[in-house]
Amino acid sequence: MKNKTIFDRINNFVIAKELEKKGLYPYFREITSEQDTKVSLKNNINSNVLMLGSNSYLGLTNHPKIKEAAINAIKKYGTGCGGSRFLNGTLDIHVELENALADFVGKESALLYSTGFMVNQGVLSTIVKKGDYILSDKFNHASIVDGCFLSAAKMIRYNHNSLEDLESKLSVIANKSNNIGILVVTDGVFSMEGDIAKLPEIVDLCERYNAMLMVDDAHSLGVLGEQGAGTASHFGITDKVDLIMGTFSKSLASVGGFIAGEKDVIHFLKHNSRAHIFSASMPPASAASVLAALKIIKSEPERIDKLWKNTYRMKKGLLDLGFNLGDTETPILPVIVGAMETAFLMCKLLEKEGIFVNPAAPPAVPPNRSLIRLSLMATHSFEEIDYALEKFKIIGKKLELI
Repeated sequence: MKNKTIFDRINNFVIAKELEKKGLYPYFREITSEQDTKVSLKNNINSNVLMLGSNSYLGLTNHPKIKEAAINAIKKYGTGCGGSRFLNGTLDIHVELENALADFVGKESALLYSTGFMVNQGVLSTIVKKGDYILSDKFNHASIVDGCFLSAAKMIRYNHNSLEDLESKLSVIANKSNNIGILVVTDGVFSMEGDIAKLPEIVDLCERYNAMLMVDDAHSLGVLGEQGAGTASHFGITDKVDLIMGTFSKSLASVGGFIAGEKDVIHFLKHNSRAHIFSASMPPASAASVLAALKIIKSEPERIDKLWKNTYRMKKGLLDLGFNLGDTETPILPVIVGAMETAFLMCKLLEKEGIFVNPAAPPAVPPNRSLIRLSLMATHSFEEIDYALEKFKIIGKKLELI
């Protein structure tokens, strides 16, 4: 008789089914239109639902020039590459994009991965070895956590954005030996909270304790820094950050990711990172989309300006209503509600009012700190923002949050 222990554990996972029975299940909602400020949801009474849950910060996912670039790439290269970059899957457009990305974030060289998640997994599992240490912010993205677990190094998590805790842990490691490899890794913008890493101070600590520094700029590109070049650019310390990671699924209107740094480091990753070597290469249409997005970001700086104007308007409106937004400093606006079911209920009530938002519950956020995650786009109008604020006022009062 077969041992069913594994499937027994799987069958005991009932929380999603219970939420479905209560009508509170908030995930995998089917969108039947392009990603824009308004979308169509399957089985929703509202034909146009205001999208406040997209990471397309600059609103480029349906830009005609990007669509055209993707179509032309398919016509030239086809829909896929039939192999990994390591073997037959390197196209000239991949190399062109890597050069453009390195220039964009101010580094010598860059390397593409097929998804952003794979970047953190592939880099962190490769560059640190047994006997090394990784110090990771407790609020870092799941892909960073998984990358640390895949590494043979010892992972130590420090309290969120706490310079005191980071220094305490660095000093303990440094006292063991002068030859221990240390890597500090942090999100540039934290994806749930919307706050920014204290990068200048982290750089100082890394220099003091001889540690390398990697920054995940998934939610920073197109948002912070000169021409949207990210967190290090925002603080004017690009040369002091060793590795900059970024993804294409937010401001860059595609899918995939990259790591940028010194030429020798990128060369090493090209020949040792399993996530890169053993994965099919990025589709040509995706690469062409990112190249087109980079050109638009540089030629249309007003998009970033509008993103921030929208952010300030929505943030002020929510604070004036009495909502708790934590310590956010970016277009990610977390409306903190506490209980998980409250977040799910608020999500569903807002959807009925024609507003699409994302709930965040543990383990994505700490226990009893569930939230509604709003994210602004440059293409939102002030009228749409004011409409959303009216609905938040109605639902906030109904749930006794304000």
